[in-house]
Amino acid sequence: MAILKCNDVTMSYEGVNVFEHLSFSLNKGDYLCILGENGSGKSTLMKGLLGLLKPTGGKIEYSDGLVQKEIGYLPQQSAVQRDFPASVYEVVLSGTLNSRGLKPFYGHKEKELANKNLERLSITHLKKKCYRELSGGQQQRVLLARALCATKSLLLLDEPVTGLDPLVSAEFYELIRDINKNDNITVIMVSHDVKESVENASHILHLENKTCYFGTVNDYLSSSISNQFIGSY
Repeated sequence: MAILKCNDVTMSYEGVNVFEHLSFSLNKGDYLCILGENGSGKSTLMKGLLGLLKPTGGKIEYSDGLVQKEIGYLPQQSAVQRDFPASVYEVVLSGTLNSRGLKPFYGHKEKELANKNLERLSITHLKKKCYRELSGGQQQRVLLARALCATKSLLLLDEPVTGLDPLVSAEFYELIRDINKNDNITVIMVSHDVKESVENASHILHLENKTCYFGTVNDYLSSSISNQFIGSY
């Protein structure tokens, strides 16, 4: 059963259509990488999936019991966000806010989930550290743990390895593969890393000049849009 469907979706930014007539669906456990040049609409689509922007045409639908507030999201960080003066534990625990409902304080369930995801990502030893004192790779693990506290079904990641060195990037990609396969969590990742995308994803969405290509990795690799795009890297 599909966990996400985009039905003939058109998204606009400042009154201009960024892409048009996008249709695709993902099942639980799929791994989608979104490729395309800067300005092709990748981040705009992510905002649409999160409910931060409304489509100007078509409809985005979630099923299998998923609602937008239960999506785990790892955004691109600004310099101000990297300097956030909270503890690692506080950052990870904040991922449970939507599931906490109207309760004024974090309960045992939320704290247990935060500790579980700290352990899951091998950062329990950083629990009491200040977030802004961490390396870039450590910060991304903390944000991923936070995102996992928010969802059991769907992770959205917006260029998560930007600014990380190759070794740390490879370790992070391995974490995402493990979460996708072993936790059966659907992954949608915006990426400029074509090599990692075609090696790890099950599906590719390519946005270019207001047009869209969606298909399996194998279908994408045999398409004309793939040959032209990958040839430039």
